[in-house]
Amino acid sequence: MVENDKVFAGSIPRFYDTLMVPMIFETYAADMAELVASCSPDSVLETAAGSGVVTRLLAPRLKPDACYAVTDLNQPMLDYAAARQGSDSRIEWRQADALDLPFEDASFDVVCCQFGAMFFPNRVAGYAQARRVLKPGGRFVFSVWDRIEENAFADDVTNAVATVFPHDPPRFLARTPHGYYDIALIRNELHLAGFTEIEIETRAKLSRVPSARDAAIAYCQGTLLRNEIEARDASLLALATDRATQAIASRHGDGPVAGKIQAHVIVAAR
Repeated sequence: MVENDKVFAGSIPRFYDTLMVPMIFETYAADMAELVASCSPDSVLETAAGSGVVTRLLAPRLKPDACYAVTDLNQPMLDYAAARQGSDSRIEWRQADALDLPFEDASFDVVCCQFGAMFFPNRVAGYAQARRVLKPGGRFVFSVWDRIEENAFADDVTNAVATVFPHDPPRFLARTPHGYYDIALIRNELHLAGFTEIEIETRAKLSRVPSARDAAIAYCQGTLLRNEIEARDASLLALATDRATQAIASRHGDGPVAGKIQAHVIVAAR
């Protein structure tokens, strides 16, 4: 992962939440909320909360007296999430690095993190921090994307944008969101962090979008792929989006489109 793979700012939080979240994140967020709520936790920590899709689905399912700490490294994303959530006295919004959590040992029943671990510069350190703040018997629930070839729109967009920059193709989607898919590696890094009880389930779902154009805008302008495109030539963002639109339409059709998405859902017990 490169340094720019962590810069969620400008218009990205809004595009991310309004386009990417309903397209690929919401369905897995519902799974995450169900998994966490099934533990009946009194205290929950969410790391890498992003624009707050898990928070919005999980908060209504927690106990009236539960404590819910919602964190993200990026203040613009956290601000956006808090604005979407509305008033809830159970929630503490806090900018925090998942690799250096500002919480006491054994503070939470559950730590959850949806599609954030791929961005950790040191995943073992991040997992060790999650374990440190968990109470004995607590659960670390998180998800990561499977390889890009198992995620149709992301693969289409990556290949299409490469045609705009053939000598230096932007590889953000393959490198970071879809770069941490090896189940054996995930298990090993969790073991190194001290977890011994680990369950991993690969879940395939279908992403549905009103149009190929919507999908292309979501990936090209609502993710950090935008940073890579603009770093090469900002004037070509529209062309890259057009190429991605054409690629998705040629493979999936001109009207409402659907494509496979696939992720690993992991539950590790302290």
